[in-house]
Amino acid sequence: MKSRKMRIVLSVVAGLFVLYVALAWRAQPVPEHPFYTQQDGGVMVIAHQGGEWLRPSNTLVAFDHAVELGVDVLEMDVHQTKDGVIILMHDDTVDRTTDGRGTIKEMSFAEIRELDAGHYWTDDDGATYPYRGQGIQVPTLEEIFQNYPEMRMNIEIKQETPSMVRPFCQLIRDYNMEEKILVATFHQATVEEFRQVCPHVITSMVEPEIQLFFGLNTVFLGALFQAPGTAFQVPRTSSLPIIGTVDVLTERFIRVANSHNIQVHAWTINDPAEMERLIGLGVNGIITDRPDLLLEVTR
Repeated sequence: MKSRKMRIVLSVVAGLFVLYVALAWRAQPVPEHPFYTQQDGGVMVIAHQGGEWLRPSNTLVAFDHAVELGVDVLEMDVHQTKDGVIILMHDDTVDRTTDGRGTIKEMSFAEIRELDAGHYWTDDDGATYPYRGQGIQVPTLEEIFQNYPEMRMNIEIKQETPSMVRPFCQLIRDYNMEEKILVATFHQATVEEFRQVCPHVITSMVEPEIQLFFGLNTVFLGALFQAPGTAFQVPRTSSLPIIGTVDVLTERFIRVANSHNIQVHAWTINDPAEMERLIGLGVNGIITDRPDLLLEVTR
């Protein structure tokens, strides 16, 4: 009887081992992509909204400055106006960063173009507003492609409904930017639609996908993860149900992700000491409002 039980246990263990090997074999590394192979070593410096702590966010002024600094990637956020123009702005309303009010998808491009996109910016707690009244406008994504055709861009789709995936993809194709764009979003349906419509443009992964990898990696099964995207763009910590706050950016998380050829980008890191710590852990990129400080750390 004991011998029979032992054979059953061994058979189950052997079956599980074969299943593990088969699943691990199927989990092929993410293919190499020009977006990453353009990187000349070192951590990728990703200017969040062009460097929001340095210039008004998502404006040509900010991106001009970031390019002048020598960043690797321009990060930006996109929405679509009610008349179909794709514009740059972080929020879904114009209230916080301009002198106007309204929801972007309910406004015409002409209305948004009249707004002062430098109105809100201050670096001295409101004592002065150096970019107010300087004629800074909300830019279109097309203007970004025209002004910085050689720059890599991390573009986050903020708008979930109505979908802007198809015109966004078409604009990328029109300007031959497929190899220079990494698309991000927080919306599962949006990223799935984008991957279907625009398969030659790489994406980062959304929260459920990251959580699956995190869970597998926690129980030492990270080798089984099949990556639907090319990058994890994550904060240092995250709150999980029941468990509470956990460290996301650990050495093992980064190492196992990299074994799948998945890039790990930390956001949003503005402290030089934390930048140095994360670089020491092996992150591939850092998204920051202070690209000037990150460039100093990486030199």
